[in-house]
Amino acid sequence: MTFRAHILGAAAGGGLPQWNCGCQNCNLARAGDIPAQSQSSVAFSATGTDWAIINASPDIRDQMARARALHPTDLRKSPVRSVLLTNGDIDHVAGLLTLREQQAFTLFATAEIHQIIADNPIFNALNPAFVTRTSVVLDEPFDLVAGVSARLIAVPGKVPLYLEGATVQTDLVGEQTVGVQLEAAGKRVFYVPGCAALRPALKARVEGADMVLFDGTLWQDDEMVRAGLSQKTGQRMGHMSMSGADGSIAAFGGVQIAQKVFVHMNNTNPVLRPGSAEKAIAEQAGWTIAQDGMELEI
Repeated sequence: MTFRAHILGAAAGGGLPQWNCGCQNCNLARAGDIPAQSQSSVAFSATGTDWAIINASPDIRDQMARARALHPTDLRKSPVRSVLLTNGDIDHVAGLLTLREQQAFTLFATAEIHQIIADNPIFNALNPAFVTRTSVVLDEPFDLVAGVSARLIAVPGKVPLYLEGATVQTDLVGEQTVGVQLEAAGKRVFYVPGCAALRPALKARVEGADMVLFDGTLWQDDEMVRAGLSQKTGQRMGHMSMSGADGSIAAFGGVQIAQKVFVHMNNTNPVLRPGSAEKAIAEQAGWTIAQDGMELEI
């Protein structure tokens, strides 16, 4: 039994290139000078035949077409047995609409995330005769897919953009933003694509892990402001930056983890450029920068 992760999409919401963005990275990707990346999603398997997808990206149709392991094995029979949502962001739930084609799978999420789905009638396209919606209690183990046990962990974050009110708490801890602890074949893996801060409890929890796939949205907190693309910082969006004294590279310093992988990179992040100084710094600190189609054996 081999525990495997397949990066379906390495980018944050909007992908690379983002349709309306003329930043350096997006222009390079359009020209084919750097690899394009689709929106955040990862598939896991311990058997090679039964797969779970974490977060259903708007790009999921093309992502699955490029991932041979996820190709249908018979007429209307997919190796995807389950889908797990870590929050209600559009870039993590919109792909559910692509998965409406009378395919049986279990949809796992916290009760609060399930409520977001239930409140939007467009998701009624997921026929309950085929899609079983299962609510998961925080920190309670459950079987995600054959051979893989999972737990959901509350991490600091915020509600989806479309649910923001006049006041936004960006480090809310509860059921709206979760990380995932996965165990299979004697290995322990964490998938945390969105996190506003690495608190001591989470740092202690990931100590000794075989792999951590972690939020790599921005290189620096005011990256989008400096680029003239937004007035929002990473913290305002509920994400840690990679660099700086309060960044994730520093926060993970000294934590013993066999493999560290950044996922969910925004289109502005310079680590997406092969040969950039920022990518070299991250790699020297022991991090792998995820790319679409990357296969990781745990």
